[in-house]
Amino acid sequence: MQEREWPEQGELVVCSVQNVKDFVAFVTLDEYNNREGLIPIAEVARGWIKYIRDHIREGQKVVCKVLNVDPQKGHIDLSLKDVNEHQRREKIRVWKNESKAKKWIGFAAEAAGKADSAQDIASALYREYGELYAAFEDFVTEGRDALNKLKIDSGLADALYTIATENVKLPSVTISGDLFLRSTKSDGVNIIRRALRSAEPKVDGAEIEITYLGAPNYRIKVIATNYKDAEKALEKASSAAIGVLKRAGGEGKFSRKSKSGKHV
Repeated sequence: MQEREWPEQGELVVCSVQNVKDFVAFVTLDEYNNREGLIPIAEVARGWIKYIRDHIREGQKVVCKVLNVDPQKGHIDLSLKDVNEHQRREKIRVWKNESKAKKWIGFAAEAAGKADSAQDIASALYREYGELYAAFEDFVTEGRDALNKLKIDSGLADALYTIATENVKLPSVTISGDLFLRSTKSDGVNIIRRALRSAEPKVDGAEIEITYLGAPNYRIKVIATNYKDAEKALEKASSAAIGVLKRAGGEGKFSRKSKSGKHV
């Protein structure tokens, strides 16, 4: 979904190829109500082109760069050759996510008994976030606080939140480190058990797992949405466990593992 009726010069757009002639390809812009655009043969590929259909064909999805827009004449000139592979993959990823988010809004509106409000919800989310999918990511990371800020109907908010938590998979990072825990006390086993329980504190945005490697060594693994939160959770978990051991007269150490798996 786009709030604008026309693309801007320099913008990357997803297009469906409709008709390929000898010296030009005609496409429709998926994100702009299927407005028609054209790709001159000189903008199809770099170098000399013998047969245009060797590079573009009807029914194909392509990512193009907008060269020129003339709303009065209804002309949109596009370039296929000016889009590299990384840009193409990233644009397709964003486009697919936006398409999914638009469907989710429709599902939420229907579930709340307000099917006619889907377009209004989409417009509100687009104005607030710039991208529809980004709104659903925010609903997952920020919870209902993000929805409360939008001041929408409570039934719609519930439906949007449910769909977000069921469908959005946030990117994650995993880090780990090894704990050395030893106690020579008669109740040393219980002390270590308490230490391990304390090494699994509840940390927002992070999951903590502890694996037994063989006494006195244990591994802590943290999964979080970013390295900053992961490092914070790892530090909190290891410090808590070592603190229990030291207060009980035992020995505790922690060694961080690098991304390559080596201890640092």
